[in-house]
Amino acid sequence: MSEIMYREALNRALYEEMKREPSVFIMGEGIAEFGGTYKVTDGLWKEFGLERVIDTPIAEASFTGMAVGAALVGARPVIEHLFVDFTMLAMDQIVNQAAKYNFMSGGQGTVPIVMRTQGGAGNGLAAQHSQSLEALFYHIPGLKVIMPSTPYDACGLLKSAIRDDDPVIFIEHKLLYMTKGEVPDEEYTLPIGKADIKKRGDDVTLITYSYMTLTCLEAAQALEKEDISAEVVDLRTLTPLDRDTVLESVRKTGRVIVVHEACKRGGIGGDIASMIMEEAYDDLDGPVTRIAGKNTPIPYNLNIEKACVPSVEEIVRGVLEIV
Repeated sequence: MSEIMYREALNRALYEEMKREPSVFIMGEGIAEFGGTYKVTDGLWKEFGLERVIDTPIAEASFTGMAVGAALVGARPVIEHLFVDFTMLAMDQIVNQAAKYNFMSGGQGTVPIVMRTQGGAGNGLAAQHSQSLEALFYHIPGLKVIMPSTPYDACGLLKSAIRDDDPVIFIEHKLLYMTKGEVPDEEYTLPIGKADIKKRGDDVTLITYSYMTLTCLEAAQALEKEDISAEVVDLRTLTPLDRDTVLESVRKTGRVIVVHEACKRGGIGGDIASMIMEEAYDDLDGPVTRIAGKNTPIPYNLNIEKACVPSVEEIVRGVLEIV
């Protein structure tokens, strides 16, 4: 095992998959010599050349459409949208083309494309660069949505996403890139659609994903001082959702809070809460609750920005109210 940063784990996954499969290429703004804004693609152009590590203009709709076309004729493109906010410029290509093609062709064609992007608040980047938009893609049949929280998960799931024949939205949180974690030295993949229990517990289940996993783990540690044992379920993959792991944890603890950074209104937490109420109602000792981002654009001011997303203290308070 080696301890590496989240961004290094992503870089390693891209390197290994490009080395393994010549049809894999990457494309995005400033990803070649510059190495990407978050340095995820650093150095890859030296190994694979500028024909497989392609710098694009600031034209999300165009290069996303190019990638969909390339995937249709046998390539496995990995494109980078600098911010998830910018995927709005390519929604027709993502939602109406990539997500629908396999269904509309009767299974005769596939679109093995990975769309890497980053989202979430942090660093005072303001309302147009700090959104959490995963619920938009979660809603679309035909798309897979992956949001890993650790370097280990990021590397293994990105490799699996590149090998998958379906279009994958791969969302990385901007505050995770510099975090560190252990990653096996040998090559490995992780199954898409399998959640991971990051901490075992008996009193309450915290269901979460992406950066909020770290926040929930910190809250769970604080709750131990109150003699409360919290189980932290990291979904890792939103679509497909690992319902079995979620329901198993719910039936064990009987109390549930779904935690996500995205706005509470219309968020994924509401869908998960409904699923639990429909399938595990008799196992609950209280209502499923949600702790989520405020229903507001993310402000530029750092202090107000922090107030708009769930905190450790808010999660602890939420648990104390239901336990």
